[in-house]
Amino acid sequence: MRWVLLFLSLLWAGTASAEPVRVFAAASLKTALDAAAAEWAGGTVSLSYAGSGAVARQVAAGAPADIVVLAHADWMKWLDAQGVLGTDPVIFAGNTLAVIGPVGDAELALTPQDIAARLGRDGRLAMGDLRAVPAGIYGQEALVALGLWNGVAGRIAQADNVRNAMAFVARGEAPLGIVYASDALADPRVAIVADIPSDVHAPIVYPAAVTASAGPMAQEFLSFLQSSVGQSVFRAAGLQEPPK
Repeated sequence: MRWVLLFLSLLWAGTASAEPVRVFAAASLKTALDAAAAEWAGGTVSLSYAGSGAVARQVAAGAPADIVVLAHADWMKWLDAQGVLGTDPVIFAGNTLAVIGPVGDAELALTPQDIAARLGRDGRLAMGDLRAVPAGIYGQEALVALGLWNGVAGRIAQADNVRNAMAFVARGEAPLGIVYASDALADPRVAIVADIPSDVHAPIVYPAAVTASAGPMAQEFLSFLQSSVGQSVFRAAGLQEPPK
């Protein structure tokens, strides 16, 4: 009987360790987290991407996440208030904003006149959802601070995540977009035409946390993301060190 119990316990342990670590993450992290998951030797990782607001609501509603990674501290605070996190959030990366256009476009001056000229009569500025997608929230904050918001407020094409905002520009559906600088590296059809100063919006940070229902390997993968190897993967994907 003892041998049977031992066999069953070993079988269960092997099955448990084979379960993938389920990560629900902000869409802007797709390139970096896909690469990090491929580098991790501790097991397999299942990755699900969406805008941070959508990710937070999915996890709060019971989506089977072991780790949640968002692009805005406020969404993580909201999620923490729902009682679903098992650890305090850690910030492991940062980013900057940029204006993108089709590859080959000339540099853009951040003035109302130049933006109006580039948008033309019917063009729109692609951005993440201004209420739920962090890149949209940061972007609106920057446009207001730079005195540009009034000129573009009625010409925003909002997307449900920042990668979809970039896709509007990549497909030629919008002449300009505001995305993270790291996003522009992920699609050869777009290029940065203007950098947005980092002091005109709140610091862009990526908080991550293990959920209360996480499997046994979740903390191991989160620790890997914070390791020198994990951090080198993020730097290669265009992400920055967390703001000090």
